[in-house]
Amino acid sequence: MTRRILIADDEPNIVVSLEFLMKREGFEVVTATDGEAALAALASAPPDLVLLDIMLPRMNGFEVCQRIRANPAWRHVKVLMLSAKGRDTEIAKGLALGADAYVTKPFSTKDLVAQVRQLLGQE
Repeated sequence: MTRRILIADDEPNIVVSLEFLMKREGFEVVTATDGEAALAALASAPPDLVLLDIMLPRMNGFEVCQRIRANPAWRHVKVLMLSAKGRDTEIAKGLALGADAYVTKPFSTKDLVAQVRQLLGQE
């Protein structure tokens, strides 16, 4: 069964590169460019994992993560937060809100793929 990943990021270059990378790794990919679109994508077809940027328009990644964790229907969805904000306070906040992992930008694509596979139990 192909695993489905939602990429929620407002930076077009990042979306394109992440989409290419995840498709190359065999994942089905859906994208959203703001927080509200991410929640709409979750509602229409919940993914197995969300690559969630924190700095999103219309609803930030912290709020999206909270909404994901508040919905029992999305309990299985893994959340990997991506952010240029790498201070301990942001990382702690993301993990406290229910993120399964937190990766700071810039990141190694090899490490990101390994993290995604680990979260999906595909190590």
